[in-house]
Amino acid sequence: MPQPDDSKLRVAILGCTGSIGRQALDVCAQHSDLLEVVALSAHGKTKELVDAARTHHVACVAVTDSSHATDPILAELPKGTELLFGADALARIVVRDDVDCVLNAVVGAAGLTASYETLRSGKRLALANKESLVVGGDVLMPLARPGQMLPVDSEHSAIFQCLVGEERNPIHAIWLTCSGGPFYGRTHDELAGITAADALRHPTWSMGPKITIDSATLMNKGLERIEAMHLFGVPMEQITVLIQRESKIHSMVEYEDGSVIAQLGASDMRIPIQYAFSYPNRWDAPCSRVDFREIASLSFGAPDMETFRCLALAERAGIEGGTYPCVLNAANEVAVHAFLNDECSFTDIAHLVEGALDAHVREEAESIEQLRDVDAWARSFTAHALKALARS
Repeated sequence: MPQPDDSKLRVAILGCTGSIGRQALDVCAQHSDLLEVVALSAHGKTKELVDAARTHHVACVAVTDSSHATDPILAELPKGTELLFGADALARIVVRDDVDCVLNAVVGAAGLTASYETLRSGKRLALANKESLVVGGDVLMPLARPGQMLPVDSEHSAIFQCLVGEERNPIHAIWLTCSGGPFYGRTHDELAGITAADALRHPTWSMGPKITIDSATLMNKGLERIEAMHLFGVPMEQITVLIQRESKIHSMVEYEDGSVIAQLGASDMRIPIQYAFSYPNRWDAPCSRVDFREIASLSFGAPDMETFRCLALAERAGIEGGTYPCVLNAANEVAVHAFLNDECSFTDIAHLVEGALDAHVREEAESIEQLRDVDAWARSFTAHALKALARS
């Protein structure tokens, strides 16, 4: 929660070696008078973790992949820095007494428990791990007090900013913007031969491989619709995906009277990261500003949900609710990993996700433990489907 004006916000960054984590460290370095990095985690990139720990003189670090516990580089951690290992290390970091704010930039469903424990401990959650809400929104949202959970996704940060001061006014629609990815305008047949290298070339954003593939299939936008539904209490039917190729309008909120408020700015994730730290204040810009006189035009379009079927599958899961979004996310994580390793085609991703959804029997989402079991079932089912696909 917000700290007194004369103190620094003490930050833990989970997933500090990924794209969001590295940019968060940039923000912390720029605003070292306002932010103090006290804890960091990484999955297996121990060299980058140690470098960041030495630069920021942190009190605690965690390596979630225990196979890296004997990496020699860990001996170069600053003297006195506590070293934790294993998946449960994230939960141990977020409840530390010297942590005020947790930036959860872990990739995938692995970030769910950390989000849950952060909210339970009453600390501010700067949420870049959208899967936390996709999988466990029904469990997490009742724990979040006003102003405790700040979205870091550029679109959700934009919507949050458009809602500031408007809480009592009815929303007609949320326009959730989308670049369209690298294959916007292509047909289903044209997508069949897409390679991982093709899909990793995003037109406007620099992101990690998993989210970049999700952006290419438009699954990322489908997950973001589910996330927005939980964050802002708006039904799926009122959240419309809008193609905005220039990625300058980050999202818009349309109110009942016809007024539309949009958040615009540079395509730089350091802006929403910084706002999640600074809220309700605004600090000096962490990146170059946009000169709107140099933008020739802003274009808009509708997504092709028949060609990019992942978007339609996410809509189905979001509307049906319960444990369906958990299955959607788990199956997608397995399928994307397979695609990145040349074990399935680009169009197979949607096929595999749909198969898991079809096979699942819906339950109400009630606990973290239950969702872990559903996640494990969906991963196992999709792994078996991959083997069958390879044999066909």
